[in-house]
Amino acid sequence: MNENRLFSSESVTSGHPDKVCDRIADSILDAALAQDRASRVAVEVMSTTNRVIVAGEMTTTAKIDVDQIVRDSVRDIGYTEPGTGFDADSLQVVQIVDKQSPDIAQSVDHSLEYREESSEDQLSAQGAGDQGIMFGYACNDTPTFMPLPIATAHELARKLEEVRRTEMPLLRPDGKTQVSVRFDGRRPVSIDTIVVSTQHAESLTLNEIREGVAELVIKPVLSTLGENYDTASTKLLINPSGRFVIGGPAGDTGVTGRKIIVDTYGGSARHGGGAFSGKDASKVDRSASYALRWIAKNVVAGGLAEHCELQVSYAIGRAEPVGLFVDTYGTGVVPDVELQRAIGKVFDLRPAAIIRDLKLTDPGFQPTSAYGHFGRDQFTWEQVNRVDELKAAIN
Repeated sequence: MNENRLFSSESVTSGHPDKVCDRIADSILDAALAQDRASRVAVEVMSTTNRVIVAGEMTTTAKIDVDQIVRDSVRDIGYTEPGTGFDADSLQVVQIVDKQSPDIAQSVDHSLEYREESSEDQLSAQGAGDQGIMFGYACNDTPTFMPLPIATAHELARKLEEVRRTEMPLLRPDGKTQVSVRFDGRRPVSIDTIVVSTQHAESLTLNEIREGVAELVIKPVLSTLGENYDTASTKLLINPSGRFVIGGPAGDTGVTGRKIIVDTYGGSARHGGGAFSGKDASKVDRSASYALRWIAKNVVAGGLAEHCELQVSYAIGRAEPVGLFVDTYGTGVVPDVELQRAIGKVFDLRPAAIIRDLKLTDPGFQPTSAYGHFGRDQFTWEQVNRVDELKAAIN
């Protein structure tokens, strides 16, 4: 075993400035979809000291109160204290929202196949909302088929938020976690280092923070890993800066889509570069990334590979993908090219088909805005429901 082969991933809490923005953007999307399932939404949000700016494009029949959505989101996260530089009641909301470009709209509404090939297939009538590349990934590191570093970082961040809302009310919403895992080849064997930084009230001492976080946050999470991974020598770094009173958007400007690695696989797999939050499913940055996670998870859950990464590419206005690539890193039970053919038979990657199969016109995107878009069974793209079809297609 290479003793120095460490891989690290990070997560952040819902009160992190960027995640505040993702929460607001996806809450606006949900509000629009709740009234109009055909809503086209591409919303960007910026948060800074006592101000939230909402900008972008939205074409919908829905009547929504953006100002109220912003304040409700900020309040739910926990920024409610006056005089701290960012609170739900006193912040200023600036709205700069226009309709979707008609040039983009026509390419989505009437695909290249529909316009030039006279396709009568309704699933071919909708084109991709943009060109681009998207990736999906799954592995057998954890029961959720997520890489161990990011899965553990998310668990710690979720636990930190839970403890902040219950047993340690003097902690504040902004927080970050980081996990370094020791690997033997591609196999994780131990948790080497955990870093947790949490915003806190002025009155809370560093010793109180370190003792409370170690006992109430880290210890419970490590106890769930102890049977499978070595945690006996795990090093803990809790609030290594020593002080973290000023946090959230008052301490650092937040922007939507700036935590794309936290949102996906923690760096364990490649990323096409497109963010998710604030975008409806006609944007393949979001919908195709979800579809590829769905496919990869079915591959690994079905025992067809230990690791599976997929890439898909699109041209704006075209329904059929331009390309599909499958890589199992040598762990597949059949050659990757055979698995790719089977995937092509079982899964339809045209945008309209993805939206249909994963029910992506239903509201419910706000929960994705923190703790990752993948690895939680509540989402349709986490279903393991096509394993038998995949195996049959290979056979």
